[in-house]
Amino acid sequence: MSDPFDLTGRVAVVTGASSGLGVAFAEALAARGAAVVLAARREELLTEVAGRIREGGGRALPVTCDVTDPAQVDALIAATLEAFGGLDVLVANAGTAADGGPMAERLPDAVVEHVIRVNLLGVWYCCQRAGAHMLSQGRGSIITVSSAAGLGGLPYFPPAYQATKAAVVNLTRNLGSSWAPRGVRVNCLAPGWFPSEMASPYIEAPVYGDRILGQIPMGRVGTDDEITPALLFLASDASRYVTGATLAVDGGLSATIGAASYDEALFGIHAAIAPGLGEPITPGVPAA
Repeated sequence: MSDPFDLTGRVAVVTGASSGLGVAFAEALAARGAAVVLAARREELLTEVAGRIREGGGRALPVTCDVTDPAQVDALIAATLEAFGGLDVLVANAGTAADGGPMAERLPDAVVEHVIRVNLLGVWYCCQRAGAHMLSQGRGSIITVSSAAGLGGLPYFPPAYQATKAAVVNLTRNLGSSWAPRGVRVNCLAPGWFPSEMASPYIEAPVYGDRILGQIPMGRVGTDDEITPALLFLASDASRYVTGATLAVDGGLSATIGAASYDEALFGIHAAIAPGLGEPITPGVPAA
């Protein structure tokens, strides 16, 4: 029997591939035989990741790309087709939590708009462009990346991040159901807390880190090798009868109801991360 997880001969694009889970996703796909196109804004880091994959015998192409720019996304797809002659898997992983730290009532409009551009419009541009090519060839697998935070509300959590990650879940349902009859599957990964450039400052922070662990039924954050199998499942023929689905890999975080109340120490973490923006507005405190 053939290995349903085998990706030999497939071509995959991974956005946000310069750090964090994007690197783990790209390396896992390459290890299973896929040629991988690494996309992100930081060229030097992309080159390092591509070099490691090649040293391990894999095929990798770094392409600088800002997913908020449709023209750059078009160029990414064109570079993929030129280099490898096809596109079979897209991992729309690029994201930001630039609104982390500030209280919602203090968030600058520009920060909210930036998060929406990266986390929602960036995912849309990548899915639409890659999806059009996959539809023309009659096959393909797209994996969007949401978050356990997109599956419910969390107090004092980045609001634009949560809203966009929830939107990605429903975008996945729409595209997954719309494109299924034409051979293209679209599914979503919803990670919980994993060490990364974006998440580690919170995981490692005094008090806040304890709060995170206290909300996870398994009592710990995840590791890369605990989420990459889920990615490979969705990218490969192992999930050939799965589309429009969201798979949470979060240690049980999204299965729980309720969250511990906030105290002054936790508010202090926000204030330290975003001075002037992280202090809550309370009765008697001027709003401006």
